[in-house]
Amino acid sequence: MGIQGLARLIADYAPSAMKTSEMKNYFGRKVAIDASMSIYQFLIAVRQDGGVALTSDNGETTSHLMGMFYRTIRMVENGIKPVYVFDGKPPQLKSGELAKRLERREEAQKALEKAQDEGDQENVEKYQRRMVKATRQHADECKYLLSLMGVPVVQAPCEAEAQCAALVKAGKVYATATEDMDALTFASNVLLRHMTFSEARKMPIHEYHLSKLLEELNFTQEQFIDLGILLGCDYCGSIKGIGPQRAITLLRQHKSIDEILKHIDNKKYPVPDGWLYKEARQLFLEPEITDPGEVELKWEEPDEETLVKYMCEEKGFSEDRIRNAVKKLAKARQSTTQGRVDSFFKVIPNPNKRKDDKPPSGPAKKKKQTTKQSAKTGGTFKRR
Repeated sequence: MGIQGLARLIADYAPSAMKTSEMKNYFGRKVAIDASMSIYQFLIAVRQDGGVALTSDNGETTSHLMGMFYRTIRMVENGIKPVYVFDGKPPQLKSGELAKRLERREEAQKALEKAQDEGDQENVEKYQRRMVKATRQHADECKYLLSLMGVPVVQAPCEAEAQCAALVKAGKVYATATEDMDALTFASNVLLRHMTFSEARKMPIHEYHLSKLLEELNFTQEQFIDLGILLGCDYCGSIKGIGPQRAITLLRQHKSIDEILKHIDNKKYPVPDGWLYKEARQLFLEPEITDPGEVELKWEEPDEETLVKYMCEEKGFSEDRIRNAVKKLAKARQSTTQGRVDSFFKVIPNPNKRKDDKPPSGPAKKKKQTTKQSAKTGGTFKRR
């Protein structure tokens, strides 16, 4: 779930903290990707006719493998160096949210059975998607696939978003790629949404900058965490009746949840019994992570033959397509490496340029200034 309504709040109160971009603009960037979120997306999006998941001949689901394989290649072709970070054990504070998710799946199962009995194909597909869950087996299969592709994998001890954020803060990677906005409350300096979306959806990447967000809101990181808790997070309940606008107003007035609780009308805004907001705040401030200094990120050449054996012989994919895709991956990886090497070369002054050469003037000068200005701005920020 992440933080409820945070993307909309940023669009309304801190629009310059978000800009839209394209995948090609991240050439040469290392990006930590929330693997569990990606797997979940692939399980929902990669489907056969009739809305059922893609499967091998023996009936095993392979939607996640197809999505992970081809989307990763697409990123590498655009010069990105992906790092996939996998969830560890969920924190105890998340047990309530997990229980709610289980309850929603049970309700979806009943609705699915009813739709199947009635022959309502539209609702069958709808509730099948609500039943989707990324399992440990899905994760293990993706880890093995990525290792064969030469893409680094990081196993987080707890929440993947927290580990991604730690890698960003340590300078190991440029950004966290996930759909969960709580990467910002874990203090990821840069958050990328829609990075792993299908190209067919034509969704621009949304790039959020935490420093700009805090500046526009005039909040400290601790106050921003309190805002996330008031909006609704995975680790505790929220106060009924306090929406985004009121949450910001109260925090600007009282500076913290602790002070807010001393001043609000408990009858109008009932606080949940045994509200664990302090524990949730501490989890965001000091999450359980692996020290980024101990994490080695290494990209290697893909193992073509083992990849073909795994994806084709074991999982039933077309050998021609897999081999062609692996060749694209190897070529893209070489291009990315060459691009990084080129960036170290210095521009050598033209020895034939005369000292008395005059700078451009008139239309030529104007054109040169316009080009330079465009390079500085780099893109426009948009409201969502």
